[in-house]
Amino acid sequence: MNNRRRLIGTVTSAKMPKTVSVEVSRTYQHPLYHKVVRGSKIYKAHDELNCHVGDKVRIVESAPLSRTKHWIVEEILKVEVREEDDLSQISEGEQA
Repeated sequence: MNNRRRLIGTVTSAKMPKTVSVEVSRTYQHPLYHKVVRGSKIYKAHDELNCHVGDKVRIVESAPLSRTKHWIVEEILKVEVREEDDLSQISEGEQA
């Protein structure tokens, strides 16, 4: 394997063509107070695999593809399963 960084996160937005927003969460211990803190960051990633919102994906570092896009979706780890009721509620919410 190569030395590129790989991160695992959840797709939060797939509204742009061939681009998804992936939220990567991490936990770390605060250096002074020693409390476990949860943090997250959103990365823009190039998507050739046609990801959907809620999918768990692995992204890999790459050369810059645009001003904000420096990651590529390498693999879909878990597909978010939606039922027909969910899709109708989403479409009703957009129309209202």
